[in-house]
Amino acid sequence: MQHAAHPQDGRHDHQFHEGNPLAERNTLRAALLTVVMMVVEIAGGWVFNSMALLADGWHMSSHALALGLAFFAYVAARRFKGDARFAFGTFKIEILASYTSAILLLGVAALMMFESVARLLSPSPIHYQQAIAIAVIGLLVNLACAWLLRGEHHGHGHDHGHGHDHHHHGHDHHHGHDHGHDLNLRAAYLHVLADAATSVAAIIALIGGLIWGAAWLDPLMGMVGAVLVAIWSVGLLKQSGRVLLDAEMNDPVVEEIREVVAELPHPARITDLHLWRVGKSRYACILSLASSGDLTPELVRQRLQVHEELAHITVEINPVPA
Repeated sequence: MQHAAHPQDGRHDHQFHEGNPLAERNTLRAALLTVVMMVVEIAGGWVFNSMALLADGWHMSSHALALGLAFFAYVAARRFKGDARFAFGTFKIEILASYTSAILLLGVAALMMFESVARLLSPSPIHYQQAIAIAVIGLLVNLACAWLLRGEHHGHGHDHGHGHDHHHHGHDHHHGHDHGHDLNLRAAYLHVLADAATSVAAIIALIGGLIWGAAWLDPLMGMVGAVLVAIWSVGLLKQSGRVLLDAEMNDPVVEEIREVVAELPHPARITDLHLWRVGKSRYACILSLASSGDLTPELVRQRLQVHEELAHITVEINPVPA
């Protein structure tokens, strides 16, 4: 049995997560802005008796907590970056924060729905003009926070063209991956987007109530906002949960590994293959092969290194009779 383990970049400190200092700073700024606006909206909602405004304020309070959580996740990931206890770096601290934020979002959605239904069944007078003014300010703050967190909140495909010659047959690898985004930053961004959506809903409801006397619009928009927030939170739970549970074997890079094995100069059969994420778009791979030829782990690792997503490659070859 031949065995070789090798980090893609030649280092052996297992730190494959590069961090995101800009996102860390902007997340802190967004958190501070959110806390200030949260206090204004909650106070305004109580004083002017607007359920839409109050729901937006309480919703914003959860986002302030989530943004703070995202910030401290960045700080912890940076603080423990060189800690030998983290075999593959501190990337999953940020993913854990993202997952926790998604659970908070679900709780906020439930609270918004409960309060909105209660207000729909028991309506009370609303001071529309003052509530509208506060809601508009809240929306502006949300947009400012969204601008701060706009960086890598969305997944994006990237294409790698690798032309290389393996024993006189050149070929290119073109693949799109949707794993290059920062899930911690995405969680913070989704919290801000949810806030912006509830602010818009509150403004629409309050204007409708002011013009047409439709007081029921206020709690109705709170209910619509609750549903929207719940949908976003479930999507974020699925994304972050997949990373935490190492459910990555359906990623395109797995098929690319199989293609590399099929193109080896000596026949080989995959007997074991494991892949898990250790960074935003970085993976660790354990590959076990059975081969009757003169195949070496170094050759397999060399062929796999064309895929820069593979940050750590462990290859095991078990010889079998010809």
